[in-house]
Amino acid sequence: MESNLLGTSVEEVLDAAFSDTGDDLLVVDPSPETIVSIVEAGDAGGTLPTTSVLADRRVLKDVLGEFLIASKAAGLIDDGVLSIRVLPADAENSLFVSSSRVLALVTTDGGLSALSSNDDAFVSEVFGTYRELFEAAEPYSLRTPPLSRVRETMAADLGEATREDFDRALAALEGDDDSDLDEVTVSLLVAARNDVLLYDVSKWGEDVGIASKATFSRTKTRLEDLGLIDTEKVPIDVGRPRLRLKIGDERLAGLDAAALVEAAAEQL
Repeated sequence: MESNLLGTSVEEVLDAAFSDTGDDLLVVDPSPETIVSIVEAGDAGGTLPTTSVLADRRVLKDVLGEFLIASKAAGLIDDGVLSIRVLPADAENSLFVSSSRVLALVTTDGGLSALSSNDDAFVSEVFGTYRELFEAAEPYSLRTPPLSRVRETMAADLGEATREDFDRALAALEGDDDSDLDEVTVSLLVAARNDVLLYDVSKWGEDVGIASKATFSRTKTRLEDLGLIDTEKVPIDVGRPRLRLKIGDERLAGLDAAALVEAAAEQL
C-alpha cells in the first residue's frame, strides 16, 4: 500500500481516485460527513460513479433524517446512481472499493490522506468480499421523496410562486444544523405567505410523501399558537369551510421567504 495526499475534501478524493476509471464504487462504513459529501457530489452533477453505500444504521438514520440530504439521496437512488444498505456489523476500516482500487481515508490537519492499493489480487479479494456483503445486506428504507419530485408537484399543486418560495427558504436554511424548522414547517410557512388552503398543502404533502395530513394539521396548530401563521375560513358548497393560511404576525408579512423562515427559526 502507498499513502497519497489526494485532496482536502471527500469530493476531491473521489475525483482524483475514481473519476477516470469508469468503475462502480463501493463505500464501506463511511462517516456521516462522507455520506453527505457523496450525496452532494452526486447532486451537483459531478463525476460521481455509480455508488453503493454500506453504512451503519445509526449513521444513516442521523444523516438521512435531514430533509435536504435525504431528498437529494432519494433523487440519486431514483436515477440509479446511488444505492444504500445497512452494514450488518462494524467494519475494520472505512473503505472506498472499486474493481481496480482499494482506498482508505485518513483525516489529517492538512486535508485527507489516503492509503490506497491497486494490486490486482488484493483489490479483487477485497472487492469480491464487500460486494457479497453488500448484496446480502438489508436495503435501507428511505421514505423521503426526491427533491425534484417535491418541487415539481408543489409547483403543479400549490403554484409556481409557492415553489419558488420553498426553494428560497430551503436555501436559507441549508447548513443550519441548529434550526428547528423541518420540511413540514417550511411548507406551511411558504403556503401561508402565498395564501394557500391548508387542505391543499396538507393533501400535497401527504401525496408526495413528506408527511401525513395529521402531521401538517398538528404543525399548523403549533405555528398558529406561536402567532407565526393565521387562518381564515373559506366557505365551500358542501361540508365544513376550509382554512386559508395567512402570515400571522404583521411584522413578518412583508418579508421574503428566506427572511421569513429565518425569523420563524428564531421564534422556534
